[in-house]
Amino acid sequence: MNELTDKKHFNYPNPLKNIVSLISSMMIKWILSYKILIGLIAFMLSSPNFSSSQNLNIMTPFEKNNNQTATYDEVIDFYKKLAKNHKKIVSFKKAGMTDSGHPLHELVISLDGYFEPSKARKNNQTILFINNGIHPGEPEGIDATMMLLRDYLEDDKKAQELKGLVIVAIPVYNIDGCLRRNSYSRANQDGPESYGFRGNDRNLDLNRDFIKCDSRNAKSFNQLFSYWSPDFFVDNHTSNGADYQYTMTLIATQHNKLETQLGEFLQKKCLPFLYSDMEKKGWEMIPYVDSDGETPDSGILGFSDNPRYSTGYTAVHNVIGFMPETHMLKPFKDRLASTYEFMKTVIHFLQTDGREIATIKKAAETAVANQSKFALEWKLDKSKFEKIPFRGYEAKHKPSDVSGLPRLYYDRNAPYTKEIKYWNEFAPSIEIEKPLAYIIPQAYDNVIERLEWNGVKVQHLRQDIEIEVEKYKILDFKTTANAYEGHYLHSNIKVEKIVEKTKFRKGDFVIIPNQTTNKYIVETLEPQAPDSYFAWNFFDGILMQKEGFSAYVFEDLAAKFLAEHPEVKEKLDEKKKEDAKFAASAEAQLDWVYKHSPYYEPTHRIYPVGRLVSEVKLPLSK
Repeated sequence: MNELTDKKHFNYPNPLKNIVSLISSMMIKWILSYKILIGLIAFMLSSPNFSSSQNLNIMTPFEKNNNQTATYDEVIDFYKKLAKNHKKIVSFKKAGMTDSGHPLHELVISLDGYFEPSKARKNNQTILFINNGIHPGEPEGIDATMMLLRDYLEDDKKAQELKGLVIVAIPVYNIDGCLRRNSYSRANQDGPESYGFRGNDRNLDLNRDFIKCDSRNAKSFNQLFSYWSPDFFVDNHTSNGADYQYTMTLIATQHNKLETQLGEFLQKKCLPFLYSDMEKKGWEMIPYVDSDGETPDSGILGFSDNPRYSTGYTAVHNVIGFMPETHMLKPFKDRLASTYEFMKTVIHFLQTDGREIATIKKAAETAVANQSKFALEWKLDKSKFEKIPFRGYEAKHKPSDVSGLPRLYYDRNAPYTKEIKYWNEFAPSIEIEKPLAYIIPQAYDNVIERLEWNGVKVQHLRQDIEIEVEKYKILDFKTTANAYEGHYLHSNIKVEKIVEKTKFRKGDFVIIPNQTTNKYIVETLEPQAPDSYFAWNFFDGILMQKEGFSAYVFEDLAAKFLAEHPEVKEKLDEKKKEDAKFAASAEAQLDWVYKHSPYYEPTHRIYPVGRLVSEVKLPLSK
């Protein structure tokens, strides 16, 4: 552990011990009188710059025992006291509900009292959003944020470093899991003594819920994040996986998925500062260790953060996000210290470059609002990589005490430093041109409410209309064999564009993709996107055929239909020639004719969201 960090921030001595130590050193020169001792104590306890670490009223459980993390009630009580002590610059209030029945809380720190984003933006403030406890078994962020914000606020000189910055923090996001305290669910983790559980009260992993929003937690988060639209986002975590020498690893929003200016700023200016500053502090970082093979020396793969994850969710909102992932096998005290220092490093970066970030973000939002082509899916480009130094431990094998078979282990007596490959360039594998408008039947209000939670402007049709639109026919898709976060997620979705006249009703929803939220709009409404609402089962009703036929009855109707439509008969004959299995199945041929006849229902596998691609004046609500 870095000695400076350890002594300065993570050993919080008792005030009386400090006094005794001071007295002992002074007695070498003179003997203190009783009055001098009393005066010294009174001065120290009344000084406005008295160290926050000595304020017993707002010490954290960790500071009393460095293998403890705060309970939910202790966290809320801590912030209530902090807000009470700093009423003019701290706002602490409820911000929506969670599945636990407890409200989500929002802490806002602003030296100038800008507790609303409109006022903050008007006064050129940079907005940092910190999220903690999405996985309460990974609690470093919960405790580190408590300590860090208190340390800034309780020291008048340090507090001035927050000038021009608004910090928004969620003390505990997964309150449900935080309340399910235990000592065993993080089997591979070194401390703390007890902690929360990964799943919430619906047993959902909230770091897979940002798009589908099955939880009330995610609903509240979506609305709060959209309300603040921050410049920077930090979501504190602990990693699982291989063993290596680093305490801190880092996932940053995948730079290719950001608007170009924002992505370049992240790569060329932001990340170099964060890595360099953390190394100076003795907390050298490495990109999140997702190995290309069994062990890290095979190389590290960049994280393809789809919008279901926090840093992917920020990308579709034109926000740079970070997921610091401390290493599970390092002591809790070290993990917490590195998290503390990482957030401090972020604040230092924003002190000098905050205005530039805000300017670039605004330009990115304008560019996205006017952008015509969007990527839906991305593929890692293995031809592009960089070589980075990596400090690991030799991976070896030995017989397992459980099975007797060979097992992997990392030999901490055999550390190494070597160069490894780091792949972090992604290229679009599916792209689309945005339409002039999306028209969504009002039956899908669950889709609309999620769009609105994310700041998407939604309008309504004032009257019934019939217009020509593009639609997608779902040709094929794969579905998970087992439930994944409460859904049977679709993937590898193949579509065919069709153009047809469609009747839309008064009250149906219209979204014009000329908004700063265009990435969110496109990646949720285009079915091929990996985290589209279609992929998450919001439109599964179209996948089941509602009507059918009795073969012995339809045989005669089919024969009559083919006789009246020789062009269809010709296609049937061609298919029989090309497909021997089809030619040998009377059932398959009859079904084929049915699906090419007017008897086949027009809604089966037709994605109901219309894409307006020709100029039409729509009767829209104001």
